[in-house]
Amino acid sequence: MNQHYRDTRKIDPNKGALLGDNTPNDNDRVEIGPTQLAFAEWEDAGLALPDLQVMRKFRLERLVGEVNTRGYGAVLMFDPLNIRYATDSTNMQLWNSHNPFRACMVCADGYMVMWDYKTAPFLSEFNPLVNEQRSDASMFYFVAGDKGEQAAEGFVAQVMDLLAEHAGGNSRIAVDKIMVAGYRAMSAKGLEVMEGEELTEHARSIKGPDEILAMRCASDACEKACYEMERFARSRMGDGQTSEDDIWAVLHAENIKRGGEWIETRLLATGPRTNPWFQECGPRIPNHNEILAFDTDLIGSYGICIDISRTWWIGDEKPRQDMIDAYRFAVEHIETNKAMIEPGLNIEDWIARSHRLPEKYQARKYSCLAHGVGLCDEWPLVAYPDKMVPGAFDHPLKPGMTLCVEALIGEENGDFCIKLEDQVLVTEDGFENLTSYPHDAALMGA
Repeated sequence: MNQHYRDTRKIDPNKGALLGDNTPNDNDRVEIGPTQLAFAEWEDAGLALPDLQVMRKFRLERLVGEVNTRGYGAVLMFDPLNIRYATDSTNMQLWNSHNPFRACMVCADGYMVMWDYKTAPFLSEFNPLVNEQRSDASMFYFVAGDKGEQAAEGFVAQVMDLLAEHAGGNSRIAVDKIMVAGYRAMSAKGLEVMEGEELTEHARSIKGPDEILAMRCASDACEKACYEMERFARSRMGDGQTSEDDIWAVLHAENIKRGGEWIETRLLATGPRTNPWFQECGPRIPNHNEILAFDTDLIGSYGICIDISRTWWIGDEKPRQDMIDAYRFAVEHIETNKAMIEPGLNIEDWIARSHRLPEKYQARKYSCLAHGVGLCDEWPLVAYPDKMVPGAFDHPLKPGMTLCVEALIGEENGDFCIKLEDQVLVTEDGFENLTSYPHDAALMGA
């Protein structure tokens, strides 16, 4: 395998004023980060830490570059993942996702302003790339009530001032997600509101060297959490008491113990609940000699998403032959599609050449054969041939992109599905598989 984007920094979290990731070694700091358990495991694994100061500068430069390439005056972001990308700061991320009280604006000259909770401007002060901390970006009904338009007008007045000072009055501004009142206020002031998600997704799609180091660390932490979940499942599944939720809770706990942040879905199922897929885990008590399948969708260390899937056979009997056949086909599917990855490969060409599913697996196939990944599931989506919209993803793969390659194999009237997924890095001359978690020996027919 290729070994790009590595350096020789060592991990020593207990020495000096700075941690190995170039952040303050301060037990009482505001800035969140990995735990000492994670640092120790990464040292044992021989992993190098990212330099977070360099990573943050790279991300800001990506955003500024995309703003200027498009001739915009700024990008205005409300999506908490885009704000994390720009500032590396967090504030009640899940609550913020449906109550947009935060905003971040990156101007064409690189000047960055963070609007935050009124009593918490300090949450981004650790990052010197954030030039100002402000408040009053909230326009949602819970906070603004029947005065949402008034709140929006006050906020947009600040945006106008920043554009005049840091973008030469350029009235073209990219916005990712904004309340209706905010959009109307911007339009009333003569601003040309452009699609912000297109800009931020393209900025985020290329990972810098330190982002790759962060992803390697997050991947190691995620896989260690998965091993703990597997040990628990194999020791407890079929005891008549342990539920799917009990098993899934182990992954959550182990993620948090390593400085991870949350899990985006509840995609763990057992036995017949694996078909159809997307049933969320719940109180079912699994039996011995059943399949367990899961998709991590895990926001882990450094806020990096590790999105891998595995299916296990839990029991002392041999799996049915149709299960073994489906599992082997799932492995063949993702390995064949991964082998095509190289820089310059057009996504539509990849789709056209992709591994074909037989008819019996078509109805239950996954929503895509691959997708980007970074702080969450990201652009691009690589559709199956029958779902491809011509022109929607007519772009080449580039070095520094990270992708998740998927397989969901099962029959429409079947009683199981196999879910597998690997996370990979596009390199200068091909790809590197960042996922080392083994396939299930029993389902491989061993």
